Amino acid sequence: MDLRIFTEPQQGASYDTLLTVAKATEDLGFDAFFRSDHYLKMGDGDGLPGPTDAWITLAGLARETKRIRLGTLMTAGTFRLPGVLAIQVAQVDQMSGGRVELGLGAGWFEEEHKAYGIPFPKEKFGRLEEQLAIVTGLWETKLGDTFDFHGTYYDLTGSPALPKPAQARIPVLIGGHGASRTPKLTARYADEFNMPFASVEDSDRQFGRVRDAVEAAGRGADELTYSNALVVCVGKDDQEVARRAAAIGREVAELKENGLAGTPAEVVEKIGRYAEIGSRRFYLQILDLSDLDHLELISAQVQSQLS
Repeated sequence: MDLRIFTEPQQGASYDTLLTVAKATEDLGFDAFFRSDHYLKMGDGDGLPGPTDAWITLAGLARETKRIRLGTLMTAGTFRLPGVLAIQVAQVDQMSGGRVELGLGAGWFEEEHKAYGIPFPKEKFGRLEEQLAIVTGLWETKLGDTFDFHGTYYDLTGSPALPKPAQARIPVLIGGHGASRTPKLTARYADEFNMPFASVEDSDRQFGRVRDAVEAAGRGADELTYSNALVVCVGKDDQEVARRAAAIGREVAELKENGLAGTPAEVVEKIGRYAEIGSRRFYLQILDLSDLDHLELISAQVQSQLS
């Protein structure tokens, strides 16, 4: 059972803050440090000191950590051309010694595109499908060969398909609630399927759709890792849970319903319910990046029970 730390820096975090959290992630025995890929805050708060770029952040962390996996939930397909993204991710993989994973999604937050002058195309899913074909195709092209792709949205001719990642295959994550197109895309390209912010029941239904699509594509359903991303709020007692919930502007009851919240025993029990439907990896969304005691508690009293 992997526990990964998942951050939302667009809500307000400098690179130094993210580095501190990533080092704590490594020191406390968590499996990975992941971050969102957004340029604009959501909801309340001022978002200061402003956005940080996901892959620039991960490049820095690649050189300042040694063990943890590094990746995105999810890189926005609207932010980068797929050929450029393949170069960026391969380079960060080299910089990390082969510890990178790529979560890639279609992009959805229109306001951040308006705020920073990023085109927000109407047809995003078709673009995502071509992006996945290009990124993985470039990495898989043999040295000395060239890569061509002629699609509706992207056209590559005679690409040397360089550089190559350090890993033989960078794990690709696809996620989402879509009932048809998402499972099919997952079956074709993904190593992991992630269900974001969903109940046990909804996750079970979507995992079933993905398993069916994977088998229909001629792969074994268990070739994929199935995972969940959930907000986490753990306290030694009810008072500490309430304090941490207040610090992130959430209600305890809502967090217990929609996330992993409560005492360590409560959180372990709920993780067990997700594990029963096949989830083997959890991305713990940490919203208060200044509260390193929270990570220590999760490591000492939640992670220890799962290992």
